[in-house]
Amino acid sequence: MYVHIPYFRFLNPYHMRPGYLISSLLSLSLILINCAAFSQSQKKPNIIFIVSDDHAYQAISSYGSKLINTPNIDRIAREGVRMDKAYVTNSVCSASRAVILTGKYSHVNGLRDNGTFFDSSQQTFPKLLQQAGYKTAVIGKWHLWSQPTGFDYWNILPAQGNYYNPGFIKMGKDTAYKGYITDVITDLSLNWIEQNKGNPFCLLLWHKAPHRNCMPPLKYLDRFNDKTFPLPANFYDDYRDRLGLQRQHITMAKDLDIRYDSKIPCDTCTVTTINNWAPAEWRREIDRLTPDERKVWDAAYAKEIVEFNKIKTDDERIRFQYQRYLEDYLRCIQDVDDNVGRVLDYLDRNNMRENTIVIYMSDQGFYLGEHGLYDKRFMYEESFRTPMMIRYPAQVKPNQKNSAFALNLDIAPTLMDWIGLPIPADMQGVSMKKLLQKGKDENWRKEIYYHYYEQSFGLTPHYGVKTNRYKLIHFYGAINSWELYDLKKDKSEMHNLINAPKYANTISQLKEKIKHWQQYYKDPIKQ
Repeated sequence: MYVHIPYFRFLNPYHMRPGYLISSLLSLSLILINCAAFSQSQKKPNIIFIVSDDHAYQAISSYGSKLINTPNIDRIAREGVRMDKAYVTNSVCSASRAVILTGKYSHVNGLRDNGTFFDSSQQTFPKLLQQAGYKTAVIGKWHLWSQPTGFDYWNILPAQGNYYNPGFIKMGKDTAYKGYITDVITDLSLNWIEQNKGNPFCLLLWHKAPHRNCMPPLKYLDRFNDKTFPLPANFYDDYRDRLGLQRQHITMAKDLDIRYDSKIPCDTCTVTTINNWAPAEWRREIDRLTPDERKVWDAAYAKEIVEFNKIKTDDERIRFQYQRYLEDYLRCIQDVDDNVGRVLDYLDRNNMRENTIVIYMSDQGFYLGEHGLYDKRFMYEESFRTPMMIRYPAQVKPNQKNSAFALNLDIAPTLMDWIGLPIPADMQGVSMKKLLQKGKDENWRKEIYYHYYEQSFGLTPHYGVKTNRYKLIHFYGAINSWELYDLKKDKSEMHNLINAPKYANTISQLKEKIKHWQQYYKDPIKQ
């Protein structure tokens, strides 16, 4: 940019006149202001990417939740774009995080389930940003088993981490902090931003909450005590004609643990095989409280123990455990929302709002009793769909609601595109930049492909395709079973139409779509 700045030849008496001097100084001021504005517009954006763990879109008020009010998370949507059809490619924690980092499906990045080691020598978007001059950091839940690479600073939880007075691994060294996990992660993140705000930076602020077993902050132990949460309409789904659901062990009625999930001390309660680790894990978690904190905890849950001891029927127990699960789950989310607000307020105070991309999403969706389930994994809507909202005031208009199919796969190429870096050819996601700036992209995908591999909790590997109207799923391995849902007529996915004659052509077309996307994404075809 060339700028002509007038100089003063004070030897000329005319130029010494007050009016001329004032006019020239004003012109110079305007030029300098315009130069500063130009410089600011050319400045690479900061990135704060907030990921919570197992945060259902049904538990965000911006998405219409009646369970909880989340004003700070809603603010990101209100001041940016709320993606109403955001999905994941593989609904389990480690795998989803690997997809986010690489922009590649699980079969390509090598991490297919929670037990697989992530090859951190491979290309990730933080590495590419770091090479482009960004300061990079990941703080919070990593859960990829390998040491983070591509970060100037990393301070991560070991494995799943703990809610109270948590231990961290700080640049390879064991470290412990006092406090509640969500608050600690935010404290560390804001401190890091403060030290690095002179450079363009990318921070992965990755929360543990509200992951099972949902241990709330002490300040919210009484939150939602005045609410009774109604069971979802399909809570007592009988799983007729759906073999995958018949095999699973993630039902609220049978598979929650009274100690681990409901926080009730009970030496005589049954321990299910699927939860044989839960009582000991519960003990390790509760023992992290200090004596004073434990007094607060015990006082808050005393009434729950009384209520539990009054239970006489299975139906009463099921409703009690459902209520307890939602109370603690939502209490954890309330603190996540508080801490999102802390981050947004920091950006406002430091004049960083306009030039910072803020993304909020979960690593996948989560069941809150739909189909009688908790957890995730299946390709059914509550697990498959994730909240996703993006704010970037310098380039994105506020209060947008976008119904295009977005994937966690798309985050990496979008960030690369937004800061002006070439998108690597081997990234399988698509940049959402045009979609977010203009509200539509004529060439955007019309369907999405999903593939889940893990076999824990009784689940079976499956893949499928979703269009606006239909969803076709194939379970393979221990079983060979297909499911078709007409989402226009059956939003809750209760009626498997795979054997309905009038849908034969639709099924054939959807199977062809699956073959197409398996070839396109180079996913070894399973039939």
